[in-house]
Amino acid sequence: MTAAPALSVRNLTTTFDLGASRVAAVRDVSFDVMPGEVLGLVGESGSGKSVTLRSLTRLLPSGAEVSGQVIWQGRNLVGLAPKDLRKVRGGEISMIFQEPATALNPVLPIRVQIEENLRAHTTLDRAGRRRRSQELLDLVGIPDAARRLDEYPHQFSGGMRQRAMIAIALASAPRLLLADEPTTALDVTIQDQILNLILDLRDELGMSVVLVTHDLGVIAQTCDRMAVMYAGRIVEEGGVSPVLGHPAHAYTLGLLGSVPQAGTERTVLRSIEGTPPALSAIPPGCAFAPRCVFATDICRTRAPELVGTTEGHAAACHHSAMVRHQLGVSA
Repeated sequence: MTAAPALSVRNLTTTFDLGASRVAAVRDVSFDVMPGEVLGLVGESGSGKSVTLRSLTRLLPSGAEVSGQVIWQGRNLVGLAPKDLRKVRGGEISMIFQEPATALNPVLPIRVQIEENLRAHTTLDRAGRRRRSQELLDLVGIPDAARRLDEYPHQFSGGMRQRAMIAIALASAPRLLLADEPTTALDVTIQDQILNLILDLRDELGMSVVLVTHDLGVIAQTCDRMAVMYAGRIVEEGGVSPVLGHPAHAYTLGLLGSVPQAGTERTVLRSIEGTPPALSAIPPGCAFAPRCVFATDICRTRAPELVGTTEGHAAACHHSAMVRHQLGVSA
């Protein structure tokens, strides 16, 4: 018997005001996250990854509108009252933000920032909150946790600030962790430590994880399944090995071509020509068509549906069969 998804997202659409009109940053996005699974969202900057993540719990600026369904624990978070949604945020679903140097409050000790979560989502008293804060710093690998609790973010290195952010996110033992590029601006050694920490915590605490990144290497190292986003839509999804081994969308093929490969030293990296479209100027048909060498008339007039190419692997491309035979050829 197949387990039910921990999180089920259907037709998620997020729009923002742009002058006298509205633009969609996320368009008709659907995916599932299974219990204990790590799902990666990958794509260029501006593809809608971070907005998708923030839309799940409506952590968006005023004026943003979210429609569709985000089913969590039998409830649709899109229609949940703000008071009830605040109980879910930080309690059942937590988020690691992209840049800890700006996400952490510079004038409050780390202990106070962890205890804010504990005060909102647990019944611990003051002494209990301090003990739990120290346990969390120990859990994420910050040495001398008892002393460092009363230090400020500027006294922590970049990697330690990220660990402190993870401690805050884990304070109330969430069942789902949303990680928005948690290794941005960290060197590769610290990046590896943070990713391994997230995986260890996933195993230890039984969490599901949605990981946003632009790095296919991070996806390959960390995730069970992946979804490739372009212009606010998912254009390909499936298990990491099938998608990276046999891409069925030209955009995924282009992303793979831009990554250095072993044994290709002193060769020119292939790039995807052109730039992603502005939200206010999404072309008709397939949004990737202006940059795609496989594009034909149908691509410019009719948007492709996300359909299965093999078991558990789907792509939104009119020419998936052609793309699948072009691995290693510039897209």
